[in-house]
Amino acid sequence: MIDRVRKAWRTWREDGGTPSRKERAHNLFEAAAAYVVAGVEDDQERADEAATWVEPSALAFGVNELACRAVVALARERDEPPRTVARALLGLPAG
Repeated sequence: MIDRVRKAWRTWREDGGTPSRKERAHNLFEAAAAYVVAGVEDDQERADEAATWVEPSALAFGVNELACRAVVALARERDEPPRTVARALLGLPAG
């Protein structure tokens, strides 16, 4: 799943990204995806840019929604409960 996100991010960057904020407004899910992927790739400049696309509370909601969907998708892929997957992703003991 992470590989799919990285591939999508590379494609997006190679295509020049989306138009600037002045040309088109970003929605909170675009902002959350760009922000999270920038964090994965340790690209602070992109993370800072994505953080300006929406209000901070909207970005927080989008990141939370992305995390929830990712955990559910991984849980289905692994045939494990979401709690087990979430704890494993965070390096916590099974609980």
